Amino acid sequence: MTDHTTIEGKATEIETAKVETGATETVAPAPRTKPRRGLLVGAVAVPLALGAVGLSLAKPAQTPLTPVAPVAVSALAPSGATAAKGEVAEVFGNKFILQDGTGRALVETGRAGEGGTLVAKGESVTVQGRFENGFLHASALTRADGKIEPLRPMGPPPGGLDWAKDKAGLGPTIDVPALTKAVTDAGYSDVRVAGRGPRHLDVAAKGQDGKERMLHVGFDGQIREKRVF
Repeated sequence: MTDHTTIEGKATEIETAKVETGATETVAPAPRTKPRRGLLVGAVAVPLALGAVGLSLAKPAQTPLTPVAPVAVSALAPSGATAAKGEVAEVFGNKFILQDGTGRALVETGRAGEGGTLVAKGESVTVQGRFENGFLHASALTRADGKIEPLRPMGPPPGGLDWAKDKAGLGPTIDVPALTKAVTDAGYSDVRVAGRGPRHLDVAAKGQDGKERMLHVGFDGQIREKRVF
């Protein structure tokens, strides 16, 4: 008479090895193997993680703003990309008053200016950005020594998958000259790169009617108007 040892558990097919010891059979499960899926996920995550901490050998694509010649403060008009040069008259947190011999303008600097230490009263600066509703929303500052200081992030928001891929050099290829040429070929003039999103450029340009536009220009060359100033 043979005794049987029953192993209760999940009914999955496994290879077993039987070892006869007298009248009793001992069933030993074969060693488990790790799922291949985990290896694949790890293989994808490693380069992204390295990119996120700056260890990637590749460099993220750079998309500089188109330099814009400054105008007198009194000549500032609604625009997606304009600039003015003057002196810092007053500082209010992340905002300050820019003045020249023609007038004053309120400049908003976003998170970069929080704390009120970005600029100092009496400092000479050139501010480039979007002028709308009486505010100059700064995208970059140029100091008296010529140093340019970006104030807005260019590219995907930090922390996401697009951001990690961009940092690791795995983001989309951006042909800025070709994209700006596509905007010109579409009938726009005075084309200026004003910003960059995950998969598009923000471009300021003038339409055939002479009015200022802000355009969404996809990396695939698709163009659509976001607003008319």
